[in-house]
Amino acid sequence: MANFAIDAKKENTYDAIVIGSGISGGWAAKELTGKGLRTLVLERGRDVRHVTDYPTTMLNPWEFEHRGQLRKEVRDANPIISKCYAFYEGSEHFFVKDAEHPYVQEKPFDWIRGYQVGGKSLMWARQTQRWSDFDFDGPARDGFAVDWPIRYKDIAPWYSYVEKFAGISGNKDGLPQLPDGEFLPPHEWNCVEKHFQQQMATKYKDRPVIMGRAAHITKPQPIHLEQGRAQCQHRTICERGCPYGGYFSSNASTIPWAARTGKMTLRPDSVVHSIIYDEKLGRATGVRVVDANTKQMQEFYARIIFVNAAALNTNLILLNSTSSRFPNGLGNDNGLLGKYVAFHNYRAGISAQYDGYLDSTTEGKRPNSPYIPRFRNLHKQETDFLRGYAAGFSAGRISRTNNEGLGASLKENLVNPTLGGWYVGSHMMGETIPKETNYVALDSSLKDPFGIPQLKISVGYDDNDEKMVKDYIEQMTEMFTAAGFTNIRTRDDKRNPGLDIHEMGGVRMGKDPKTSLLNKWNQIHNVKNVFVTDGACMTSTSTQNPSLTYMALSARAVDYAVKQMNAKAL
Repeated sequence: MANFAIDAKKENTYDAIVIGSGISGGWAAKELTGKGLRTLVLERGRDVRHVTDYPTTMLNPWEFEHRGQLRKEVRDANPIISKCYAFYEGSEHFFVKDAEHPYVQEKPFDWIRGYQVGGKSLMWARQTQRWSDFDFDGPARDGFAVDWPIRYKDIAPWYSYVEKFAGISGNKDGLPQLPDGEFLPPHEWNCVEKHFQQQMATKYKDRPVIMGRAAHITKPQPIHLEQGRAQCQHRTICERGCPYGGYFSSNASTIPWAARTGKMTLRPDSVVHSIIYDEKLGRATGVRVVDANTKQMQEFYARIIFVNAAALNTNLILLNSTSSRFPNGLGNDNGLLGKYVAFHNYRAGISAQYDGYLDSTTEGKRPNSPYIPRFRNLHKQETDFLRGYAAGFSAGRISRTNNEGLGASLKENLVNPTLGGWYVGSHMMGETIPKETNYVALDSSLKDPFGIPQLKISVGYDDNDEKMVKDYIEQMTEMFTAAGFTNIRTRDDKRNPGLDIHEMGGVRMGKDPKTSLLNKWNQIHNVKNVFVTDGACMTSTSTQNPSLTYMALSARAVDYAVKQMNAKAL
């Protein structure tokens, strides 16, 4: 019997385990397998294969039973996920339903999740800005968190590395707060967007308006063709899954690339319960997994483990990984695991009209829009709040469709709508301050369907966030007025944290094991063979979208981990 046990353990032993198959997990899998490691990728959700498992991606609007709208019973049963802009009849199968995976809201928090191979990389907004030293220096300069253990120079070559593979479109804008990258051709502006850019350049010295940088292949390079991906078709239904691979997703890019090495074992329907820590060896030896279908527990073993379950689930797994050595969670000697969670403040927005360029309109679609990089508190503290915000911006021609008539007359009315003036709009993307009072923890009594403690979330806004919202509304109103826009309307929708879908922290990087959980290589300070490279690792949030940074940190950490393994240091 002992020999059977040894054989079973051997069958379940790999060089590396990656927990999660989303943006960061996919990159970890690609890099580990590319360096020759037999890698097990554990995904708690179902399998989703590129192209074949995108059931709505080629449907026309009239082919949906409810013309794309959610049924009332779906909305009523899912008050949280129904708030997400990308959740509708064509994409609902990629989102976690409220009742299926419960959590505890100590404070209101809208947790948006996608449990399947590829995770949320199938439905993300695809904005990919680099961080700068304004972001990595921020905590040390302002004193609102611990100092990052890295600077821009440490991650810059890894930004370049992942950008070339993923395919990022954009302009070389030469901005210190938003470093340039390895760009494919940018998307085009329309005339009113160019007008706004020119007016801002004339009236302000420090408020550039640029075209967004997005993970869309505008001109395929050989590396993209080798992945089997094609040029983006600008369909703007990306959240259904793209059969062309025109935008970056784990499903279209990193997971198939890892699979072709023959070194990857992908195991969907595998809910990670905890990480196994061997006190005699002083290292993690594997993970415990609950089979999502049978509810049976199973163990898998590896020399190194990458935790990429998405920020809050990564916190949950580590908190649930207890032992005599770590009674409060894996690596949690300082008691900070789950604390200093932060997010992006997307509450505010502004809209207006413009009566110029009535001889022009737009044609076709564009999966991107202009972007206003952060301009507040860059070179000095100039406001009564810390840090700052970026903003999206877009413009389009107002179109009124005439639905009257039958047959040819109806068709003629539909394809020739009545045009009004132009609408313009912007939304806020603010940085929130990591605080000890913003935390996640395990609930002491409630369990999920797999017998794992439910996550308790206590995350909220503070006075800094309120001041930032006020400033965004004031400054954008001034900028819209300066551009000649009229009928300006502002909003603060008071949305709950979480709806930004950019939660970060809880397992933050830092220089000192007393004040952080991870070192500069994303290693747990006290468990050197466990790495965290998803949103949980972030020390602060910046104003930029974080996904590109997760990709770069993942590739960088794998490179370090494999070198350490080869040197027998891990």
